[in-house]
Amino acid sequence: MLQKLALKTFSRDEMRDVTDEVRAAVAKSGITEGIAIIYCPHTTAGITINENADPDVKHDVLLRLDEVYPWNHPKYLHAEGNTASHLKAITTGTSQTVIVQNGRLVLGRWQGIYFCEFDGPRDREYYVKIMEG
Repeated sequence: MLQKLALKTFSRDEMRDVTDEVRAAVAKSGITEGIAIIYCPHTTAGITINENADPDVKHDVLLRLDEVYPWNHPKYLHAEGNTASHLKAITTGTSQTVIVQNGRLVLGRWQGIYFCEFDGPRDREYYVKIMEG
C-alpha cells in the first residue's frame, strides 16, 4: 500500500518528526508483518532516523550540517543558489526502511523518523510504502 503524505515546512533548515504519521500509515494499511519505506521525492530534502527524545539533537545536527555545507561558498556554481541544500539532502538520503512487526514500527527506544527540510519554507510531500512479508 502506497500513501502520499503532505507537510508544510517553516524554516530553511528543519527536521520534522513524522513518526506518528508513519505509524498511522502502517495502521491504515492493515499490514502486521513487513516493511515500511519512507521516501522523499525532493532533491533538497531527505528522510532520516535519529533520536527524538532530546530536541537539542535536531539543533546540533542542523548546526553541524551548516558547518560542513555552508549556504554561501565562493566556488558554488549552481544558479539557484541552493547547493548546500542539495549536499545536505545527499548526506541524509532520500529514504529509510523500517521493519513492521505485529502492526508496529520496529524503532529503538529513542528513535524517530524525520523529514529533513534544507530549502524551506515549502509545501512538501513524502511517501510511505508498506509491504507485507
